[in-house]
Amino acid sequence: MRETRAGAPAHAHFRPSIVPRLAPLPETPDVVVVGAGAAGIAAARTLVGRGVSVAVLEARSRVGGRAFTTDLRGHAIDLGAHWLHAGPINPLVRLGLSRGEPLRRAPQDGHGWVGRRPARPEERRAAARAFDLADRAMTAGAAAPGPDRPASSALPASLGPWGGRVARVHGLVSGRPLEEVSLHDFPSMEYGDNFFMAGGYGGYLARLAHGLPVALDSPVEAIDWSGAGVRVTVAGGRCVSALAVIVTAPVMVLRASIAFAPALPTEVRSAIDGFRTGLYEHAVLHWPSSPFRGRDRLASIAGGRQSPPGLLARIDGTPFHYYELDYADAEAVDAARSGPDGVRRHVRAVLAHHFGAGRLHDLSIPAVSEWRHDPWSRGSWAVVPPGHAPARQRLQAPVGERIWFAGEALSRLQWGTAGGAYEEGARAADAVAGRIRPGTG
Repeated sequence: MRETRAGAPAHAHFRPSIVPRLAPLPETPDVVVVGAGAAGIAAARTLVGRGVSVAVLEARSRVGGRAFTTDLRGHAIDLGAHWLHAGPINPLVRLGLSRGEPLRRAPQDGHGWVGRRPARPEERRAAARAFDLADRAMTAGAAAPGPDRPASSALPASLGPWGGRVARVHGLVSGRPLEEVSLHDFPSMEYGDNFFMAGGYGGYLARLAHGLPVALDSPVEAIDWSGAGVRVTVAGGRCVSALAVIVTAPVMVLRASIAFAPALPTEVRSAIDGFRTGLYEHAVLHWPSSPFRGRDRLASIAGGRQSPPGLLARIDGTPFHYYELDYADAEAVDAARSGPDGVRRHVRAVLAHHFGAGRLHDLSIPAVSEWRHDPWSRGSWAVVPPGHAPARQRLQAPVGERIWFAGEALSRLQWGTAGGAYEEGARAADAVAGRIRPGTG
């Protein structure tokens, strides 16, 4: 079975584990929603609940965006978003609990590994102190007045030998090296109250899309807002007219694939163009003899010539693991033009270095994500560089009372997450509904 198609990212081969029944589009919708990822699904659900007719146009042949669950060897495996971060403020956690979805809390204890051996207790304590010191310093720096600066500038000099590991892990979860990340925008999400979803995050979003009016395989090419409403053009020339549009496509796609007529105001265009592309990929490992036990536990592997930025072991108690690749790994693979097989070779080499080649006798890598090469993502999420922190809030304001933007890029507290995207989709939909159906809610 081939995993790739010419011109398609590696993960595009796989089929979604859950395919919801979708409703047909209304002939004369009040609102068009561009994109059926977390933000688009939230916007559509909110508008339908407010009595506003909506047409959702999705470029892919599935819903969920960068949350995508497939079936591998009888198990539901996420090829994109997996963590439900920041449980107390994540709307998808609240909604999941109210719906009785199979959420499970992420364990806080993990595995430590240094070189070719388990970490000693004193090493685990030293690493924990270094991460705690760095988190407090960057959180304080983010809240401090004054000009913005790189997040790396807030790292204390007293982190000792764990400083490099701290910077690498924070770079992984930020999507770019800390030198390229705004300190004023640095994420302050707590990682002690997270959840996973049995059956996968993408499967959860697919269930939330059930019954919504969504047209798949309908990439939007242009939005004309020169008249009283909007006219949205889909590839092939089909047009859908409405009173307003909510655009939930990633900002990287907005830069490259959607034309606006007239052009967007300069401050809006500058906000969109100023984001950097965040890179966070993972290779799915099937590794029954892995030394790690206990489901859903992070494994911190340090020391040696090269270490994984992150590894999540025993997904839901299965032999599957996620080997996480950061910007450095992804850019090295792309520079070598080695593709998914290059990722597989890289992962095997790093794991052999730490565990010995003999320990990999039953390791297979059935899937590799490539969101950076997905034409409808063009990256894992949007990153705010130093000096660009106001951009998220700037994009929350409507353009001409006809165009609203939504998505993870607009979320200050939950950026880079499906929860942040969902919250922003609901926010934009409430604003649009208040304009179209004043006094309802």
